[in-house]
Amino acid sequence: MSYAKKDEDADHPGFKLDRTSVFQDARLFNSSPISPRKCRTLLTKIAVLLFTGEKFPTNEATTLFFGISKLFQNKDPSLRQMVYLIVKELASSAEDIIMFTAIIQRDLTVTSDIIYKANAIRSLCRIIDASSVQGMERLIKTAIVDKSPAVSSAALVSSYHLLPMARDVVRRWQSETQEAAGSSKSGGGFLSFGGSSQTLAASNTNYMNQYHAIGLLYQMRSHDRMALQKMVQQYGAAGAVKSPAGVMMLVRLAAKLAEEDPNMRKPMMQMLDSWLRHKSEMVNFEAAKAICNMPDVTDAEASQAIHVLQLFLTSPRAITKFAAIRILHSFASFKPQAVHSANPDIEALISNSNRSIATFAITTLLKTGNEASVDRLMKQISGFMTEITDEFKITIVEAIRTLCMKFPSKQAGMLTFLSGILRDEGGYDFKRAVVESMFDLIKFVPGSKEETLSHLCEFIEDCEFTKLAVRILHLIGVEGPKTPQPTKYIRYIYNRVVLENALVRAAAVTALAKFGVGQKDPEVKASVKVLLTRCLDDTDDEVRDRAALNLRLMDEEDDIAERFIKNDSMFSLSTFEHKLVMYVTSTDKATFSTAFDVSSVPVVSHEQALAEERTKKLTTATPTLKAPSTGPTKPKINGAAEAPAASAAAAQKYTEIFSRIPELKAYGDVLKSSPVVELTESETEYVVSAVKHILKDHIVLQYDIKNTIEGFVLDNVTVLVGQSDDDEPALEEEFIIPAPRLKTNEPGVVYVAFKKVEGTLFPTTTLSNSLKFTNKEIDPTTNEPEDTGYDDEYEIENLELSGADFVTPAFAGNFDHIWEGTGANGEEVSETLALSNLKSLADAAEQLPSTLSLQPLEGTDVVLSNTTHTLKLYGKSVTGGRVAALVKMAFSKQSGVTVKVSLRSDEEGLAMSVLQALA
Repeated sequence: MSYAKKDEDADHPGFKLDRTSVFQDARLFNSSPISPRKCRTLLTKIAVLLFTGEKFPTNEATTLFFGISKLFQNKDPSLRQMVYLIVKELASSAEDIIMFTAIIQRDLTVTSDIIYKANAIRSLCRIIDASSVQGMERLIKTAIVDKSPAVSSAALVSSYHLLPMARDVVRRWQSETQEAAGSSKSGGGFLSFGGSSQTLAASNTNYMNQYHAIGLLYQMRSHDRMALQKMVQQYGAAGAVKSPAGVMMLVRLAAKLAEEDPNMRKPMMQMLDSWLRHKSEMVNFEAAKAICNMPDVTDAEASQAIHVLQLFLTSPRAITKFAAIRILHSFASFKPQAVHSANPDIEALISNSNRSIATFAITTLLKTGNEASVDRLMKQISGFMTEITDEFKITIVEAIRTLCMKFPSKQAGMLTFLSGILRDEGGYDFKRAVVESMFDLIKFVPGSKEETLSHLCEFIEDCEFTKLAVRILHLIGVEGPKTPQPTKYIRYIYNRVVLENALVRAAAVTALAKFGVGQKDPEVKASVKVLLTRCLDDTDDEVRDRAALNLRLMDEEDDIAERFIKNDSMFSLSTFEHKLVMYVTSTDKATFSTAFDVSSVPVVSHEQALAEERTKKLTTATPTLKAPSTGPTKPKINGAAEAPAASAAAAQKYTEIFSRIPELKAYGDVLKSSPVVELTESETEYVVSAVKHILKDHIVLQYDIKNTIEGFVLDNVTVLVGQSDDDEPALEEEFIIPAPRLKTNEPGVVYVAFKKVEGTLFPTTTLSNSLKFTNKEIDPTTNEPEDTGYDDEYEIENLELSGADFVTPAFAGNFDHIWEGTGANGEEVSETLALSNLKSLADAAEQLPSTLSLQPLEGTDVVLSNTTHTLKLYGKSVTGGRVAALVKMAFSKQSGVTVKVSLRSDEEGLAMSVLQALA
């Protein structure tokens, strides 16, 4: 007999079943004697209908259900298994099925066959309801500790499904579940439909019931963190759990506990480290992945995991090498220097016959390599590209795109590589990836602009993809006029007007107009006007309309036309999307009585949009083959780099809130809002956090307060704010908006408004804070607060107002130009500091931009040396002044991180105020 799959099997008449005819054939279940073979065939047809989406009406399902129940008279094992299978599927649509429980319970007797027991438990839990669970408690508890792993697993999984509807009853089975989790019964697989139980049990030692027991224990204790910790430590001991799947569950629980509770991090990390030496490879991989996915993992914590993965890279099994290189590839996006030690073994995988492994090896090396190794890697990749599919090519191109932004000085070699593969054969997705990479070179590496534009001009001469041609023409129109010789691009653009389809011609007309609008050279302007005039005779309406519009704009005043054609500002797209979703999904009909208010969406500059785009692309290098993460979510890297758009969105959000508060509405727009600052521990009786809002002439402190004490309410809650006594007060308190009442676990807000002292643009001070409120006890009989209470105060942490609160990160293409510009007529300060709390230069490069509220430029946020590094930072004050910082860092094991911070600004006093944020 041939077992080969045939495509035409799907059209076989046996697969075209009619529900009505199958239901009529169900009379067979009432026949006597019962024919097991014919009944199995009919049950198979019912199963096919159910599994292909067919629904039996309730009356038919009930009739079938009770017809099938008569088949329990027959002892044929394979028929009994089919009966249980169909009973489980019909249970959700049939009626009066609870009467069926007595029949199923017969198969749960001590003398019953193992197969009968396991299937009976699964079916029973589908049939009973919440009120019946307690009556079945004894049977299920006995099955959980049954000597057969198959029966035990069936009972455990069934208990898992019963948990949502009878949690209190199921949680009483913890002792039995613990016994199953600690048992060493080897699981047997049931490999056929006929024969006795002795012939059915395969000697497969998988201990799967331990995995099911640990999963059920977690569900029972999910709300008790200490119980979970004890469970992980109890079953995580060597040899306590023999099931690799069960140990993997413990690995994930340990990682979850370490992430959620800082106090548990050390013991859980020690357990994860011990699992790296487990005898099962799958456990080793899960532990290594959990460590690498741990938030804020240090190089020391990850070193053992990296070492284990490095050993797996030399394994003879392809799947083992693939799993190891995929985890290293993902980790290298966040900690490239930690993976650097594995580079020799990773390089050996470049020539691997498995192209998935080779691609991951190359992209990992591109992340971990230093500037000196870039040229050698590019040579290896050049010979590799011809042997792989477009999917793998895209992955490598994405990695090279990130490399371009990390090492701007190597842009020439990478541009040569990108332009070369752009001429090779490939599909749209591959070509788009290459073009996107070249776009990023133009945006983020200014020195490569002219050469990159020239390569793109050559590409559109023979581009078969309309979408790419349109995008390239748009970019040439935006960037071409800014080059020293803009006229050389006009020929390439006009060629598209003559030779291409209507879509490309329309894009070319718009690009051409950007060379004429605002053009100071009259000859160039006249030439562009002649070319646009020719386009008025085009056969396509869109092309003619664009030509006419742009000709009219060229006759207008340059300033007006330039604002229309070359507008660099844009909406904050994330905020725009959020507001649109909130608008269209609103349940209040009055919302739709007015049109969507576009003016409520914050507008960001072109520089801010570029900063956010650069950060996203640096942290998302290989979307095509990126490994799925099962561990904790990786925190965002370079929060300061994403801050421009986030800061604008936050300011807009709080401006809307203030506009609804009469006392704050008159202050105007919020210029900047700080991140949330925690002023108490999360476990204290009063949880307080603060946000600093900077306005034109005022500063508003927002205190978010939550009362966690049961049986008490807080009335008239205010915050008493004091300033440091070192100098004259920099702020004058104007008023306090108290929270009228704080009930238990209900948040409230207190606002304290200050006015800047005249002549102080950037006030800095230390603010002491104290909660003041009236504490009232709740009457347990009426559940209402007492009429009288007592006044109380509660001291909370101080709040620092520093120069960084008046600065927002901003992007600039050329740091040296900014540095020279701010130093010419501005203020400069410098200071050398020892940052003993930082453990490496990478940590310093990550934390300093956030502390100073400045944007890293030119890829200097990526540390390439373990001993020295220079960080270039830039931002703008809330009043529009520029701030630039040059941070020279050095690291030694004896003294830690030492930095020399030099700051320049356009505005007096700003540089010193920002520098004091590091004090």
